[in-house]
Amino acid sequence: MAIAPHQQAPITLSQDDYWLLIHDAADEQTISTADPLDITWSYPLQWGQGYVRDIHLQDGLVVSIVDYCPHHDLMLSSSDREHPLELTYILAGATSSSVTSPQAGQYIFCGSGMAPGAVCSQPANQRRVEVSIHIDETLLCQWINGTAEQLPPTLNYLIRPFDQIFFSQIYPTTVVMQMALQQILHCPFQGLTQRMYLESKVWELMALQLAQILDSHCAEQGSKRLKPDDVERIHYAREVLNSRLRQPPSLMELARIVGINDCKLKAGFRQVFGTTVFGYLHSCRMERSRQLLEAGETTVTEAAQAVGFISRGHFAAAFKRRFGVNPSVYMAHKR
Repeated sequence: MAIAPHQQAPITLSQDDYWLLIHDAADEQTISTADPLDITWSYPLQWGQGYVRDIHLQDGLVVSIVDYCPHHDLMLSSSDREHPLELTYILAGATSSSVTSPQAGQYIFCGSGMAPGAVCSQPANQRRVEVSIHIDETLLCQWINGTAEQLPPTLNYLIRPFDQIFFSQIYPTTVVMQMALQQILHCPFQGLTQRMYLESKVWELMALQLAQILDSHCAEQGSKRLKPDDVERIHYAREVLNSRLRQPPSLMELARIVGINDCKLKAGFRQVFGTTVFGYLHSCRMERSRQLLEAGETTVTEAAQAVGFISRGHFAAAFKRRFGVNPSVYMAHKR
């Protein structure tokens, strides 16, 4: 009878004890830098190889980078606890949790509130690379230019009191996000310049993340059946665009004019007319300019200005993409 190979029992710790042991064991192994706000701890040699790095960019904003490979299976437990806003990008490896389990190529966005207790497992001999961003909710609100009460309705669930379960969701890491993450990992600067550079990358990632949330929300809005009143407002939006080809409103302004939120306008416009607001506007501009040139009463420059183009060159390029011929040639053939 074959005897199963002996499997070493996993190391089981509370998450708090885990980090205390890492910091205590790393006291003599800390990789020193000239910047006291940028600290790197070597991973305890008896556990594995790698490092943990914390970069304090400003009050309420910290970037953490972990890159290590444990020698043993780890089981980390945590109890209910207060949780700040946090984004964790998984670049290599995976973490299995009783709550959520993001994989490489994904990230998890956690809002503030109460994080429920969980058990997290990390397999032995598997490299783990993560970039985490910890953001104080006040700082996020300042960045968005307001307070928690002034957050858009599509974002206010990100900030919850500590007696409510926090929001958490796994998203795919886009190519643009991956580029920003690699720039964080390979930042060429030090000291103040490094903090300025990294902070710009953090807000870039936050903007990309919020765009992902809002796009997802708009897609959900679009999947819902439009009410007759919404359809009427969307038709009104088309009339507004037709009457303002030269100086069209922004999407937000158009939404205010017709009395509908921008997400529903974007999704509903595509649902009703089969194209985006911008796509419809561009199509109308091109068709109107073609009519003007065909009438032979305007120059190419005048036709371009009549539909809102400042640059004749940009207009000519757009016209050729649309109709396959330069506007001056088109006008000459129609005379």
